[in-house]
Amino acid sequence: MSRMNYFFTSESVTEGHPDKIADQISDAILDAIIGKDPMSRVACETLVTTGLAFVAGEISTSTYVEIPSIVRETIKEIGYTRAKYGFDYETCAVVTSIHEQSGDIAMGVDTGGAGDQGLMFGYACNETPELMPLPISLAHKLAMKLTEARKTDVLPYLRPDGKTQVTVEYRNGRPLRIDTVVISSQHSPDVHLKDLKEDIIEQVVKPVIPRELVDEEHIKYYINPTGRFVTGGPMGDTGLTGRKIIVDSYGGVGSHGGGAFSGKDPTKVDRSGAYMARHIAKNIVAAGIAEKVEVQIAYAIGVPEPVSLLIDSFGTTKVPPEKTAAAVRKIFPLTPKGIIEFLNLRRPIYKKTAAYGHFGREDADFTWEKTDKAEALKKEVGLK
Repeated sequence: MSRMNYFFTSESVTEGHPDKIADQISDAILDAIIGKDPMSRVACETLVTTGLAFVAGEISTSTYVEIPSIVRETIKEIGYTRAKYGFDYETCAVVTSIHEQSGDIAMGVDTGGAGDQGLMFGYACNETPELMPLPISLAHKLAMKLTEARKTDVLPYLRPDGKTQVTVEYRNGRPLRIDTVVISSQHSPDVHLKDLKEDIIEQVVKPVIPRELVDEEHIKYYINPTGRFVTGGPMGDTGLTGRKIIVDSYGGVGSHGGGAFSGKDPTKVDRSGAYMARHIAKNIVAAGIAEKVEVQIAYAIGVPEPVSLLIDSFGTTKVPPEKTAAAVRKIFPLTPKGIIEFLNLRRPIYKKTAAYGHFGREDADFTWEKTDKAEALKKEVGLK
């Protein structure tokens, strides 16, 4: 099989997945703090397991928030409201271990430098209207639809934990059809598996999957393939902040620098650098400069300017790569301070990023998803 003809798979998880509970708690704490003190430094990690939520990290701020209350409210909103789910917002223990950011790190950040060394990637392609790879786009939409069916009582026997997965067949480098859809959802013990499978296909899969990409004779559905998923959430698996970095980004397409997002204030370039890399990539594709592009930005701790900028268009560019790179450096600020101001990141906008992906979603607060610099890029590179 040529490199242009292949199958690619991406997965997503619902907000009730243990790792995503942890991400949402960390970002809810960040939002509560940064909403009162925008200059706060927050690096907040969460662990959830049966009957316990443990929050640890480094927080330097002039304000105070009641962390246990934030933890419980977040768990309640997700849907763990009954002890028989194995995790309950009212009865779980909440333990905290918080101290201030290291003065050694603060010394470099205070002068406008990066809060750590690291490399971040952004990606965009023209496979979908939101300029995301099709497999991860569909996996996220299925996960959102699964949660919607639970919360609106369309499928009242569903419980919060769930995973989705989509395999797309590509022909000549373009999506041809959906090959496989996998959905596993936690459920009450009294539902029949046959009913669950039929309901999820009708109420979740079919409303989401584009019909023009479905060959009914060949598409494969695996709905709760183990046959039973009653024990789930933190009772079934320990959850940790930052353990779903591929779900959070591009579903395995392109590269990943390894840094997680949730629980980190925007001085952490793991988060703000990745957001800017996506913003740059999306504007390059929106401008028609390339059909797909990956942007890498790398930093040294305490140093404002990136140590490198790479723009890879995978052979799809219409202009010389060095011309695009020069235009990017002219139009987009790349220092941590410049990124924070340019994308307006000192706001309580992060909890809603913590489930269903940080990229490819229509939300006015997700400033990195705007394509408002596409025309400026076209003009700068001389593309008509």
